[in-house]
Amino acid sequence: MKIVILGLSVTSSWGNGHATTYRSLIRGLAAAGHTVLFLERDTPWYEGNRDQPNPPGARTILYNSVDELVQIAHAPVSEADLVIVGSFVPEGIAIGNWVTSITQGVTAFYDIDTPITLSRLRDGTCDYLSPDLVSRYSLYLSFTGGPTLFTIERQYGSPMARVLFCSVDTDQYLPVKVRCRWDLGYLGTWSDDRQPSLEQLLLHPARLWSDGRFAVVGPQYPAHIRWPANIHREIHLSPREHPLFYGSQRFTLNITREAMKNAGYSPSVRLFEAGACGVPIISDSWEGLDTIFEPGREILLSESSDDTLRYLRDLSERVRVRIGAAARKRVLAEHSPLRRALQLEEYVRDAAGHSDSQRSVSVRQSRGTH
Repeated sequence: MKIVILGLSVTSSWGNGHATTYRSLIRGLAAAGHTVLFLERDTPWYEGNRDQPNPPGARTILYNSVDELVQIAHAPVSEADLVIVGSFVPEGIAIGNWVTSITQGVTAFYDIDTPITLSRLRDGTCDYLSPDLVSRYSLYLSFTGGPTLFTIERQYGSPMARVLFCSVDTDQYLPVKVRCRWDLGYLGTWSDDRQPSLEQLLLHPARLWSDGRFAVVGPQYPAHIRWPANIHREIHLSPREHPLFYGSQRFTLNITREAMKNAGYSPSVRLFEAGACGVPIISDSWEGLDTIFEPGREILLSESSDDTLRYLRDLSERVRVRIGAAARKRVLAEHSPLRRALQLEEYVRDAAGHSDSQRSVSVRQSRGTH
């Protein structure tokens, strides 16, 4: 297939989880024999923080405005077998209207932020998707599965809503044998709704266990946060440094955005990255997590500082290693780039068949036949 993706960013992973998601998907699509063009708005924020200006597997073009996009990309967009527009793309509504009006193949909206998008659609503040556009896209690809998919179809009129979780580049994310530096680490951009869980599941345990070693990596944390002395802080690590970071931990912490927890069935890319590296994950709990990793065997759930400290201090090394290995096996089987690409292929075939069926019905109705 000829595939065009218009996403928030693929060149910079600074402060967003979109770039690593797109890079992994592109790798899988390229391995499956597809050609990919990625179109990205050139913004000052990402311009100064491009850790992968030319991701392998795709041709990447930067544009400065919707008008410039239309000029340089009309032919590839109109002729593509599949065009994907991602969430949080600047001026995404105008771009979506353009894409759905000229593309001859399947059009898809890829929502990497589904609960946030649906909340903004409800209160009329979404600037990258409109209710009308939901019904015009052939396919709605959602980071959130479960009952949310029915809401997208029934309430917003999507012809076809399907889950497409993030995946992880299993050639890059793999076990690394390095000196263990920390008992528990966390990788994530600051957000006010995640901070209480970070406080409960990592900062407070660090205060209670002065001999423990901890790490928090991520940008945008407020200056007023008082970090315990046994917590190592870094602002940013490029994706190529993530496996080393994970490998330097005995356990890694996963914390989910509140909107994602409320919706359920919304795994973050960090879950799959850590799992692929074979590092045991301690995670907050939410509906649907047990469909992704089996609690107690492939992942550990924590609801308190006591839970976290019990895992860190009492779990045997044999059990710790076994849990990490089980998580890695699950990720390799279900969340690799190629697995995600094949899943997308199936959805596109279904969407194309659905569109053909709808056109046939329309033709019969216009002719007065049944």
